[in-house]
Amino acid sequence: MTHSEKRIYLIQELLSEQPQYRDMEIPQDTEEQKRLLRSLMNIRMPRPIGAEFLKVQDEYLSEEVREKGITDSDTLPVCPDNNRLVLWRGDITTLKADAIVNAANSALRGCFVPCHSCIDNIIHSVSGIQLRLACDELMRSQGYDEPTGKAKITPAFNLPCRYVIHTVGPIVNGALTQEHCDLLAACYKSCLQVASDEGLKSIAFCCISTGEFHFPQKKAADIAVRTVSDFLQTDTRIERVIFNVFKQEDYDIYKKILFL
Repeated sequence: MTHSEKRIYLIQELLSEQPQYRDMEIPQDTEEQKRLLRSLMNIRMPRPIGAEFLKVQDEYLSEEVREKGITDSDTLPVCPDNNRLVLWRGDITTLKADAIVNAANSALRGCFVPCHSCIDNIIHSVSGIQLRLACDELMRSQGYDEPTGKAKITPAFNLPCRYVIHTVGPIVNGALTQEHCDLLAACYKSCLQVASDEGLKSIAFCCISTGEFHFPQKKAADIAVRTVSDFLQTDTRIERVIFNVFKQEDYDIYKKILFL
């Protein structure tokens, strides 16, 4: 199958699972097809699927990642005052590192809103449906929602990194409190501890809680840098921590903190 034929196959298979969508006409436009495929992946509940689907999906998503381009975290310039810290603006799903951090919700099974712009949705969409299945297995075994400030690790599947570390950040509704700040710091500590325990050398953090969870960006960056720096004072396993930002505003905030 060609790349486009694989996309059509995946759409058809996912549509066939949903009785209400079985007669849906597949658009001709490539970008509309990609959006439909992502939407179907986003809304799919965590249930088994055949080996042929997974084979085609993995080939398709891997090619999509290659087309976007992969950035090796080892090649990124370090901060002038700390050679274990990196500031990088880019798409975290294109980053080759031992682990990237996903800002998840407490159900930990990804975002079910079709094509939502949150990092949780984006990571699951690029990784493939196996990521939701892996998260579902963890949560079924746990038996309760993931507490804020904790972290879980899964394989990364079709992402260029090796693992995804999922953490649930605090939700800020109203005034920021000390509890919010402590819980955000706990997210960074938990992720770093998981990475260290697994013997990982590099980990990339997104801006936890600053998007849909409304944590103030400047305060979040201060907590992130301070918590990571404190952790690295006593940890010798982790060699590189990447602060990944997507917006120029966040890049400027981190730059002021890291490049004093």
